Amino acid sequence: MNATGFEPAPDQDTDPASAPGRIVLLTTSHRVAPGLLSWPAWQALHEADRVLCADGAHPQLPYLREAGIPVDETAPTAEELVRACAGGYTVVVVATGEGEPALTDGLARLAGSGRVQMPALELLPASYDLPGARLLDLVQVMDRIRAECPWSSQQTHEGLAKYGIEEAYELVEAIEEGDRDELREELGDVLLQVVFHSRIAEEDPDAPFSVDDVAGGIVAKLIHRHPHVFGDETASTPEEVKAHWLRTKAIEKQRTSVTEGIPLGQPGLALAAKLASRVRTAGLDVPLPKTEGIGYELLALATRAEAEGVDPEAALRAAARVYRDAIREVEGSGG
Repeated sequence: MNATGFEPAPDQDTDPASAPGRIVLLTTSHRVAPGLLSWPAWQALHEADRVLCADGAHPQLPYLREAGIPVDETAPTAEELVRACAGGYTVVVVATGEGEPALTDGLARLAGSGRVQMPALELLPASYDLPGARLLDLVQVMDRIRAECPWSSQQTHEGLAKYGIEEAYELVEAIEEGDRDELREELGDVLLQVVFHSRIAEEDPDAPFSVDDVAGGIVAKLIHRHPHVFGDETASTPEEVKAHWLRTKAIEKQRTSVTEGIPLGQPGLALAAKLASRVRTAGLDVPLPKTEGIGYELLALATRAEAEGVDPEAALRAAARVYRDAIREVEGSGG
């Protein structure tokens, strides 16, 4: 046995002229439950002459051994692995989380040298990440940060509220600026707020809930409010979809006023437009107050914008950016 703890099987033919054999690099996702491997992966494992794994704590090992597959816990060099395959043998390497870069780099150097008869090399993904799988990483990272970070471990819903508002505005700014990199980053920051609050909520002594409860709730809501997708209803236009949404939402909420559920703490123009939207959608005839003053003039403008399909907050921000650029131009000219 050499320094790596690996030695070829004693009955292998190591004659350089013999068949070079086959190396199968088996990769798995830690985001999929251990033991849930593809059928080709199980076939390769059962048919292999040897199965190797450098990580004795690899989560797949107990399941492989339970299936009757012996695994050698060893980390051979590229040269040793090639020799182990000589004679037509198949060796499966169960890759660690890093994907065995040192081993694959060594195999590439051997192949490039032209001095070694190389075995066939196959990369076999045994399990795959489904869309959204990286969210599991975020949940795990947040769990550890909550437990070990002196700042994060002390945070409350109330203390984080201002950050939620800030991140939402930064997301809107990224959208309006059309910066794709910023958009991706700001979406991540908003997502962090959701996961952070959900992690805090798990610790509530009276009404705890988790990120799974949050996700389950929105999934149920989306399915219920899209009967044209998940049920027997039909909708061929955005207007029909909105009608479905409003009808099911009204049944869910059982509100006594169209103003219920409108957060009064939102920016004034957005608040005015939301109230106007609820009035218009409900078919109510509610005249604007006749009181004079800038506030009522802004209310009338916000109501008019909503009726014309314009977001008054977005429109004002766009105008403010033009004004900002004009200010900078004057500053630059020394005027």
